[in-house]
Amino acid sequence: MLSTDNQAELGHVLADMREYLDDNPPALSLPPRAYTSPELWQLERERIFHRSWMLVAHVDQLSQTGDYVAVSIAGERVMVVRGGDDELRAMSPICRHRLMPLVETGAGRTDTLTCQYHMWRYGLDGRLRGAPHMVGNKDFSPRDCRLPQFAVATWNGLVWVNLDADAEPIGAHLDLANDEFANYRLAEMVQVQSWSDEWRANWKLASENGHENYHVLGLHRRTLEPFVPGAGDLDVRQYSPWALRIRVPFAFPAEEKSLQLNEIQKNNLSVLWTFPSSALAAAAERVVWFGFIPHSIDRVQVLGGVLTTPELAADPAATDQTAQFVTAMINDEDRLGLEAVQVGTGSRFAERGHLSPKERPGMLAFYRNLAAALVGDRAGGG
Repeated sequence: MLSTDNQAELGHVLADMREYLDDNPPALSLPPRAYTSPELWQLERERIFHRSWMLVAHVDQLSQTGDYVAVSIAGERVMVVRGGDDELRAMSPICRHRLMPLVETGAGRTDTLTCQYHMWRYGLDGRLRGAPHMVGNKDFSPRDCRLPQFAVATWNGLVWVNLDADAEPIGAHLDLANDEFANYRLAEMVQVQSWSDEWRANWKLASENGHENYHVLGLHRRTLEPFVPGAGDLDVRQYSPWALRIRVPFAFPAEEKSLQLNEIQKNNLSVLWTFPSSALAAAAERVVWFGFIPHSIDRVQVLGGVLTTPELAADPAATDQTAQFVTAMINDEDRLGLEAVQVGTGSRFAERGHLSPKERPGMLAFYRNLAAALVGDRAGGG
């Protein structure tokens, strides 16, 4: 139970967030306690991460039987695995006997899931295959023992999971972007690089960062600024409560050889965001996807990959250069910047900041979706 002081503090934070649902929301950042409040974090776990689609992999990482990716979403372990029937399944990799995780977080390949505590074995479909010395327990039914299942879906080669097994299909939202992203041929692209890192920052800082390009002036002034200037104006389109597109102008038209892009696509970076913390950024023949998976109030796992056309993937020099550039920019520049901001949120002098017109459209769209999930029309339902 929350103390009176904690209840009051959470109430103040939520009251500030509720303002983003107004027709004329304040051009202000979140209150600093939104990044450090344990009470708000618990509410986010319940109202956001227990019911949201999270981007965790590309199908190229799960192409063979037994390939798996395991993550921890707000404290809940999830495993996505390719079964012998070629189906992808998402399940809880926690042994039903004495609760030991069956796999570590990360990626791998296995033909069976064996608990190292007491050697209980599960198939790739999550069903129990063996439990030593259990015949003497008349109340135990091996046939009824199965790892809990979660929702899993693919969209243009990207793999999503949802802790709510009855969640609305992700395609209902992302398919609204098909017309704008069709020319990139996402489903045909191949992954040439992937990464996983952990940042010492609140997940909202990571999502905010991706909803604006203003920070390129500082964090990416030597890498991205010459190509996608931070002073560019954002064009934001909200497809649904869960999906939006942000368009950022290039400094000069992008070169492309194997795609048939229109003039808007040649001259803009197109970013497709799925609330709360998943995105893909399309820049001509190169697409970067990333998923920010919160581990705790001030730790977020950063998953991502670089996709390109099969034609460009055949050129190792070009793909290596792109992968190194993107990895350095995201895992070094953004990480260091956001970890520093996380420190700043704990200052007793920290307060809400005024947003620049260059960042306001994307930031307020994220804040509006955040407020809707926590205190608005989405707060009470799945």
